[in-house]
Amino acid sequence: MMLFLRLCLLPEKWILAVLLLGACGCMQQGWALSESSAIDSLKREIKQLVLDKKYGQAAKSYEALGWLYHQQYGYNKYTIDAYLNGLKYYNLMGDSLGYYNEHIVIGDYYTHDYFMQPYAEKYLNKARQYFERTKNTPKVIESQLVLANIAQKKEPMPAGLLTELRRVERLSQRYKQAQSQAYALNLLANTYSRIKQPDSAQYFASRSLIMAKKLKINWLISLNYFYLGIVEQFKNHSKEAVAAYQKSYQLAEAENNLPMLRELSKHSADSYSRIGDYKNAYAASLKALEFTNQFYNSEQTKSIRLQELDSQIKTLAIEKQLVEEQSRNQHVLNSMLAIGLIISVLGVGALVFLRRQQKLIAHQETVIAKQQIRQLELKSLRAMIEGQEGERSRIARDLHDGLGIQLSRIKLFVEAHQEQLPLSVKEPLNQFLDEACTETRLISNNLRPYALSTFGLIPALEDLVQKLNLVNQTKLHLEQYGEMPDLSDEALVMIYRVVQELLNNALKHANAQTITVQIMASDETTLISVDDDGQGGDFENRPSKGNGIANINSRIAYLGGQVMWQSEIGKGTSVMISLPMKKQTMPSVA
Repeated sequence: MMLFLRLCLLPEKWILAVLLLGACGCMQQGWALSESSAIDSLKREIKQLVLDKKYGQAAKSYEALGWLYHQQYGYNKYTIDAYLNGLKYYNLMGDSLGYYNEHIVIGDYYTHDYFMQPYAEKYLNKARQYFERTKNTPKVIESQLVLANIAQKKEPMPAGLLTELRRVERLSQRYKQAQSQAYALNLLANTYSRIKQPDSAQYFASRSLIMAKKLKINWLISLNYFYLGIVEQFKNHSKEAVAAYQKSYQLAEAENNLPMLRELSKHSADSYSRIGDYKNAYAASLKALEFTNQFYNSEQTKSIRLQELDSQIKTLAIEKQLVEEQSRNQHVLNSMLAIGLIISVLGVGALVFLRRQQKLIAHQETVIAKQQIRQLELKSLRAMIEGQEGERSRIARDLHDGLGIQLSRIKLFVEAHQEQLPLSVKEPLNQFLDEACTETRLISNNLRPYALSTFGLIPALEDLVQKLNLVNQTKLHLEQYGEMPDLSDEALVMIYRVVQELLNNALKHANAQTITVQIMASDETTLISVDDDGQGGDFENRPSKGNGIANINSRIAYLGGQVMWQSEIGKGTSVMISLPMKKQTMPSVA
């Protein structure tokens, strides 16, 4: 959240570009072309700076590029890539100040996602230790505030957090760090609200709001309105709470702050239900669910969680590049020695032998590096898939235990007070609540199918086809030939997700009358085909929107199989998958 406070480190011309783009965030459609143009222009400039070996300017430009990406896409992997590149070039330049300041930038950005908070603390603690050694107090304050933001979300809350925040707030005032002081007051407000001291929370939030408005920091203004709304709700002033949440919502929406929008929608739903406005409570609950799915299911969020593995792969690639450069330098040195030792047959022979040995070693190191990169790529793919399934299971549990229970409570409350409601309100309200409960169960089951873990692949696919037939005009058929061998849990989940993705794509894009799924199983190979009689398309010449086809290809490749796509405009689409069974079956028990 403190990225705004670091604009002073960017080159002047990019500071102006970032501020202009940020000021026009509410006109996203009109300025999309300008943002893309600014990003492309900056990327070209960075490329030239790297070629000219101006690594210091390249590092600062990468930081500006990361901010531009954040302005356009919100929480995304491109921003992290830019910051990590900035970190690399600060290191090449030996710029310790820029290098550890970039640690604060990365650590602060990782706090958007609680899965990445351990990595955030690692970066922030390294930065804090360096700035304490160099007695750079403003930077120490900055790193301590981001660490405090992480600490206050832990259970239980650290005992000395309030004392530490008060000390940092006074330190910020003494060193005239107005932005840091405003943020420290905001963190104090949130901490007091968590320990149920609303008067203190309101006092610090009001002070922070005044400073934030004077400094024109929109994300901090939005956060303070949110905490003031929580205070009003704690005092049972639900209407005032809703008004504060709406002010916060407008600012968060302008900055595309999905985590903030999610929390605002959840609290708004609670406040609306307390004043009896169940229609708006239901709408706010649906928004909270939508923002949750949009944030945690987005490919951007998943990609960022894999950033540490990606950085290991990049580090290995850099080491390989350094080895190759050393090999080239050694080759030049050997050539110079060969000229000096040309008159000596023995010297020439020794030189030839040495060069052959060096080439052999370099070749072996290259082969080993390639093998390590391949192993890391497989680990990255496995981590991504396990993360997806784990996240699906977690969201399914949250839907069932959180939103499902809340909707059931609202339904019980409405049923208990039906006599007080007019007929024109009672029947639609009951219908809306029934539909919401049903939709919640459907989404939860789609995220983690009960039939798959209980009965196996074929019953789970039959259940999926049956449910899709109930809600779609397109007729789906499932045909099985042969007995499926016992598959590992990993293979079961991957095959189910691939078929589910193919069916969803066909229902969404094909405009088909009939979709047929055929599974032909044997001990050696299993063939899966998904055919539709829809409008078809050109898969070779038309790039796919989204990552659905890429996910299918990567999952099947991971299982050691192959995918063939056949489609012709007006004649439907056929997808054929071939999977070897030896890799997928569970080991037999002796």
